[in-house]
Amino acid sequence: MKTGQELYRRAKTMIPGGTQLLSKRPEMFAPDQWPAYYSKAKGCKVWDLDGQEYIDVSYMGIGANVLGYADDAVDEAVKSAIDSGSMCTLNAPEEVYLTEKLLEIHPWAGGVRYAKAGGESMALAVRIARAFTKRDKVLFCGYHGWHDWYLSANLSEGDSLADQHLAGLEPLGVPKGLAGTNLPFHYNNVAEFAKLVEKNKDNIAAVVMEPVRNDYPVKGFLEKIREVTKRLGIVMIFDEITAGFRLCAGGSHMALSGGVLPDIAVFAKGLTNGYPLSAIIGRKDIMAAAQSTFISSTFYTERVGFAAALKNIEEYQNRRVWEKQIALGHRVKEGWKRMAEEYQLPIEIGGIDPLAHFSFIVDDFLGYKTFITQEMLKRGYLASNSFYASYAHSEEIVDRYIETLGDIFAKIQIIMEKDGNIREYLDGPVCQTGFQRLN
Repeated sequence: MKTGQELYRRAKTMIPGGTQLLSKRPEMFAPDQWPAYYSKAKGCKVWDLDGQEYIDVSYMGIGANVLGYADDAVDEAVKSAIDSGSMCTLNAPEEVYLTEKLLEIHPWAGGVRYAKAGGESMALAVRIARAFTKRDKVLFCGYHGWHDWYLSANLSEGDSLADQHLAGLEPLGVPKGLAGTNLPFHYNNVAEFAKLVEKNKDNIAAVVMEPVRNDYPVKGFLEKIREVTKRLGIVMIFDEITAGFRLCAGGSHMALSGGVLPDIAVFAKGLTNGYPLSAIIGRKDIMAAAQSTFISSTFYTERVGFAAALKNIEEYQNRRVWEKQIALGHRVKEGWKRMAEEYQLPIEIGGIDPLAHFSFIVDDFLGYKTFITQEMLKRGYLASNSFYASYAHSEEIVDRYIETLGDIFAKIQIIMEKDGNIREYLDGPVCQTGFQRLN
């Protein structure tokens, strides 16, 4: 039992769910094997509590570290902000400087509000849209956080969030009165969207969606939603928390063909390279509704996040980070495809290049996913079935990763040719998917 695994066992006796973020649960990777905690992270390297070094070719801080861990330029800006006082009775000027920068990047917008995390920013965006339109209902596709407005979809639609993000999300604690206020449709399904609009058009405050995530929009999809929302006075909200700062410096919608612009866009993850800050940007008239409803928090004014975001955006633009993210992600995808063909494995590859993922088309995918993580850990990699590209990765690192993964694929080929019972080769329990209660 390694130090991190033992610490995680202690954590589960005191912290409901084990961690503050579902995506960081060791059970999501390789139970009883995943290191769980880090002592240090730099570039794309991570050291666990026992000093074991790994190369992170998985989620890079769950998508937060676009430049890489502990980037010198960003961290120096943060240290300077701390030395100057991270909190004060007065406001930090960096708040204004960052707002000017975000509006410069997104000239369609005219106002910005800030929070600390992606989920709460989505809740703020929905609140602002409802305040502006004086309507209640929200149409959405994809994953947009844990707050009541979102989880309320499961009050009246069974497990409707199962094919949007995760299965088994019980809306316990969500007021039953919110049933029917958040209605799902599927990405690239215009007909489904149109039916929802026709049925609810007199009371729709917002349409919430990611402009791009696992798939690119089919021709006319975003354009049709934009046309309908404009015609009916519905606020179109782009969730850029994950895709933002991957395809360009700013919102991914700026890099998509069609030129569809939202009314509100929400950023977090790639905005700061790992520091807590999120931004809700939008049209000036819509954002003005934030003054009609109550949105206020002490730590929304804290200085470090603003300083980190300013320097991160500057570095992201100067280094043209998106170009490297796209190129490396594409290289990884091609490597997965090449290895799968060489070892005759049934594989499906998806995601935009900077946020790539794959899955085996088998009955026991979770078993195979656990095996890959387990074997890559033995070889010094934090790896799963996804690769989030960062500036800290290199072609050499990517090529070594693909070569190493090829060795694992070769083993999988032998197992599949034998009987396909991958669980015989696991050193611990199989990984989880979706939300499950932990004992």
